[in-house]
This record gives sequence, structure tokens and C-alpha cells, in this order.
Amino acid sequence: MSNPTFGISIARTDGEPRPAVWSDMSVVGIVGIAEDADAATFPLDTPVFMYSDDAAMLTDLGATGTIAEAIRLINSQLGEFQVAAKVVVVRVEEGADTDGTMSNIVGVQANGTGLHALVEAGPLLGAVPRLICTPGFTGQEPSGGGSNPVVAALPAICERLLAHAVVDGPGTDQTDAVDWRETISSDRIIPVEPGVQVWDTENSVAVNQPLSPAVIGVAVRRDHEFQGRPFHSWANQPVQGVVGASRPINFSLTDGATEGQTLLAANIGILTRGEMGVSTAIANGGFVSGTFSASRSNSPGIRTPRRNCGSGNSPSTSRRRRPRSFATSVLRAGGIARRSTRSCLTCFRRSADNPGRPLT
Repeated sequence: MSNPTFGISIARTDGEPRPAVWSDMSVVGIVGIAEDADAATFPLDTPVFMYSDDAAMLTDLGATGTIAEAIRLINSQLGEFQVAAKVVVVRVEEGADTDGTMSNIVGVQANGTGLHALVEAGPLLGAVPRLICTPGFTGQEPSGGGSNPVVAALPAICERLLAHAVVDGPGTDQTDAVDWRETISSDRIIPVEPGVQVWDTENSVAVNQPLSPAVIGVAVRRDHEFQGRPFHSWANQPVQGVVGASRPINFSLTDGATEGQTLLAANIGILTRGEMGVSTAIANGGFVSGTFSASRSNSPGIRTPRRNCGSGNSPSTSRRRRPRSFATSVLRAGGIARRSTRSCLTCFRRSADNPGRPLT
């Protein structure tokens, strides 16, 4: 419609403030195997939405494979008044060997299979997964050598979805973990080491499982604690539902020569056990996680602590920004650790006259 030659024209100035568009950053995406799953409910290479407490869906998923145990670990981390997590499941066919299964997880972009099926979750389900894991298939080297193909494929998927992926290391020793970490260079990948032990009620024995679902469960809990606002630190949080780590990692808040500090310096998140009465331990008890994204620099990535430590920080001190290592950022050990007057070693020093007073 053209404006009249003589008359009135009406125009609207499009400069009004607009409300922020809300986005759910806590939707979990799991790609894995489930041999006993109902094929009608969970067809291969198809994203399926479910709530993590849906009994009917969990029954159809079956008890074997990697997906069911991942959901159980996520549920173990949920917080107060938190009933379930939102999960997008992609079931792939188990290969003849590990290499074949990893190929099925990577999938083919043109066919929308494997990891690429997560990209279709938004249009098909109205839920975009932003926290991704492929438990059990990120720490191995392929039989022909080289870096893990699943980890190599994840950055492109995460960039398309604006997601983060938590990936498990080899779980063998420090040397293998650092070698594996050297193959990763993406701010959207969060490497963790080692695995966890969970109790198998059917066989009454502790079994090893990947740590990544537990870390993602911690992320869902943290987002819930802050009314859905993401990017609050996952570090220094208790991990529930586990009876141990798949291998012990020595850690000290004051000794950089420990394995835990070495892995953290390489931007590998760790699971370590609290120790009662040990002033340099991460906590008095339980199992505590710390996470880093595998950024290209040595600085912590987007999911790392952003506050000074200690429970007695003054407002002026807590607003200061200075580089800190994870070891000096984890002294505030959630709800399970001591709340000592000895605050962050890089932020506070105690003197005879002013114990606990922050340095300015």
C-alpha cells in the first residue's frame, strides 16, 4: 500500500524495548546404545523427548546399554524440589566392535543419524539439547590409532546447538589422560576424569560407569538452583549416587605436584574424595567434582568459577577479578565442606591483628 498524495499516513517507530527471549539451557542430550529398548518408543537414530522420571519411558528404554545408567546418574544429582530433567535420547545401533559403535554415534550428517539427530530435536520436539554426553565412547582410541572420533565430531554439533558436551577420559592413568586431552581444542568440550563406581543392585557389586552423566546432572541442578539461569559454576559440587571413583586421584589444595592439580592444570575436570580432618582436602566428606572447558588457552572456560573464595568475602572483594587456578577456587566446598576462617589462599591472608581480613 502506497502513501496517499493528500491525506494521512501512519508509521510506527520500531524502537520499542523488547523482552528477552527465554531459552531452556538445561535440556540434556544423550546419544548411546540401549539393546533392550522398545524400537517403537525409541527408534534408531531418532531424537525422542522424555522426562528423566517417566517410568513408562524408562521401562521401554530397558536396563542394558549406556543410556539408562546415564539417566539414573543424572537423576541422582537433582536438587531440592527438582523432580526430573528434560532429556532428548538418541539411540544408535551397537556395532560389531567399539569402532563400529563409535561410527554409529558419530553418524552421517546427510542422513541425520547419530549425533546429527540431536540437531533435529528442536524442529521435531521443540526441545534443543544444550548439555550433551555420549557416555562410554569418548575415552578410547580407535583401533588404528589417532584421536577419538566421537570427541572430534562433538564441537561442530555443539556449535550448531550452542551446547556443551561433557566427555570422559580414558580412566587409566595421568599420562593417558593428558595425552587424550591434547587431542581436544574446543571451548564447548568439557573433559572429565576418572569414572565413577555405582552399586549394581542385581549383582550386589560396585561397577564402573562414566562420570559425564553425573557432571551433566550437576549442571542441571545448578541451573535449577538459580531459576534456570545457566553458567553458574559446576565446580566444587558434591556428586551423589556414587560409591567411589573408578580410580583414586590424589589431590591437595596446596601441593601442585599432585595428580589432581596436574589434571586441572591441563583443563581436565576431576572427581576427588573428601577427607575428614585433612586441611588440604577438597572437603570433609563425599565426592566433589571440578570442571573445565577444553579452551585453547590455559585459562578456565565458560563453566568455571567466577567468584572469589571463602564464606566471608566482603562485597568489594567478591567483585574483584583476577586470574585464579581451580585449586584456589574450590575452597568453598558447597554444603558438605568445612566453612573455615581460612579463606582463599590467593585472596586472603590472616595476620595476628586482623585474622581473615581480605587483602585490598
